[in-house]
Amino acid sequence: MGVGGAVAAGVAGGAEGRAAGEASAASDRGRALLRGAERTGCVWRQLPKDCPPWPTVYWYFSRWHDDGTVERFHDALRDRVRGADGRNPEPSAGLTGSQSVRTADTLPAAIRGFDAGKKVKGRKRFIVTDTLGRLLAVHVVAANIQDRDGARRPLLWTRLDHQGVKKIWADQGFAIRLVDWTAQVLISELGIAREDPGQRDFQVKPKRWAIERTYSWLTAHRRLAPNYETIPARPGPRP
Repeated sequence: MGVGGAVAAGVAGGAEGRAAGEASAASDRGRALLRGAERTGCVWRQLPKDCPPWPTVYWYFSRWHDDGTVERFHDALRDRVRGADGRNPEPSAGLTGSQSVRTADTLPAAIRGFDAGKKVKGRKRFIVTDTLGRLLAVHVVAANIQDRDGARRPLLWTRLDHQGVKKIWADQGFAIRLVDWTAQVLISELGIAREDPGQRDFQVKPKRWAIERTYSWLTAHRRLAPNYETIPARPGPRP
């Protein structure tokens, strides 16, 4: 179950007519459910008893996902985080990367692939973040898609939705052809953060650590490591 599903649980409960005097306690329970559901990845039919019936919760989640409500929540929260850090709500630079993750064996083979470089059979997540590691765009594809091809769509979405972003940093797997495509099509700059020639051990890359932290945030949640979702665009399991 994704964040949107857990949030829908709390609001759907209010929509079912809870008494006003219980609002504070319900809010506390909702936050607890949000943390628990997000980390354990419970399926819809196993929602805790404090939630309304799962078809009601799933209806709200599906409706909010499809009409863009969940995305608007996310964008508003990201802007507040940037403001609290003393940043302009609209970013001027970003980071991009990819992560290959294995998928559940129950998923159809047609929506999975094999990443020969990382020896992973499953899917590949392409993300674009601001320099704080907060998401700007996400694209999920089969793991056999090359970085230079899979990154084009989230880079395009970022260019359309955040026109102030003029430069995006990537690692060496995105070099050459994607750099040229970004300059010619998006009229933006794709910077490549390269390792020092003499590097022998692990070193934090100045322009790359934030997006690696974002991937660690994602894989801390069971529903995302490995990937269980039949429909990648919807971050919650089907009923």
